[in-house]
Order: sequence, then C-alpha cells, then structure tokens
Amino acid sequence: MRTIRAPLTQNPHAVRDTREKVLEVAIGHEVRAFRKKLGITVADLAAATDISLGMLSKIENGITSPSLTTLQALSRALGVPVTAFFRRFEEERAAVFVKAGEGVHVERRGTRAGHQYNLLGHIGANTSGVVVEPYLITLTEDSDVFPTFQHAGMEFLYMLEGEVVYRHGSNLYPMKPGDSLFFDADAPHGPEELTQLPMRYLSIICYPQNSTS
Repeated sequence: MRTIRAPLTQNPHAVRDTREKVLEVAIGHEVRAFRKKLGITVADLAAATDISLGMLSKIENGITSPSLTTLQALSRALGVPVTAFFRRFEEERAAVFVKAGEGVHVERRGTRAGHQYNLLGHIGANTSGVVVEPYLITLTEDSDVFPTFQHAGMEFLYMLEGEVVYRHGSNLYPMKPGDSLFFDADAPHGPEELTQLPMRYLSIICYPQNSTS
C-alpha cells in the first residue's frame, strides 16, 4: 500500500461539540456573512450596535452565546430578522437511501447502447457546495464502443466485476475487481479496452454546485 505524502487535515470520525456550541457557531457564521454582505467592518458594526469589538469577535467566531438583546441589536444594524441568525442551525441535512436494484436508470451525456447507468443518489443544493453523483455502471456483450468523457470535477472508480483497461489522459490502467482509480475528470477518460465482460464498477463524480458534469 502506498503512503500518502500530503497529510490529510480532516478527521472523518470527528463529531461536533454540544448542540449549544453548534448554535453559537451557526449564529456567528450568519452575523459575519450579513456584515460582509453590507461591506462594513467589525468596528462599523460595533459602533452601530454599541457592542464591544471583543464581544463581536467572540460572536462571529462562535465563542460566546449572544443574548436576545444583543441579537436584536444586530438584527436592526444588519437589517435582517432575528430568525435569520438561526438559518444555518435549523437547516435540514438531506440523505438519500437506495435499496439494492432500485437505483434510477439514467442516460448520461455521451452514453452509448448497452451502457447501463444507475444513479444511486443525488443531493443538489447542500451545505458543502459540492454535488456528488454516485453511479453503478454495467457493461455487457451488447455494449457499444465506449465514448471518451471529459467534464468538470473529480471522479472515483471502483471495480466490482469484470476487467477493463481504463484511460485517463495518456495513461492506461488495467483494472480488476477491488482496484480503484481517482482522477481529475477534466482530462479525457473512459474504458479503452473491455477485457472481461460483464463488467460493473462504481463511478462517483464530484463537482462544484455552480458547474455541470
């Protein structure tokens, strides 16, 4: 197994602090966002609300829990209702559950005959700013010549069944069950040689919300 050279900074097992702490952070995020939207400094907001610079800094960084009186002062100065500060805290987080064999069959741009794409879930607007499209792709003896894809974002492949020689740019990767490939999808890519059929693999495509795959 290769060693990853660059350290990964995100802990996948980390959990947030208490619910109260999450609320403080959410409020602070909204206060800062509304202030920047108006193009004013922390000093400007402090003068308009009669709240000290130190207190405002603590509020924006989620270090302290502002009182209702403080929130009312901020809402008047920023021109937003008090409830606007709780938007991020109350926002629902979406999830998609797909049972085996129930993925949505889709026709992706560039798809040819005999290429079965099953979309395993899709969440559009979300808090991460990233759209993720997980596909289960099946190719059989009836599959037409595979096209070359090129699109925005990153893509991850994981072979489940069969064998393929997969092209990414000028490189070729012979892939068998258990093999994976992670790449910048802006380079031309796609199966170069269908070595053993039927073939199934997972394709997970990620791209910014403001672009399309």
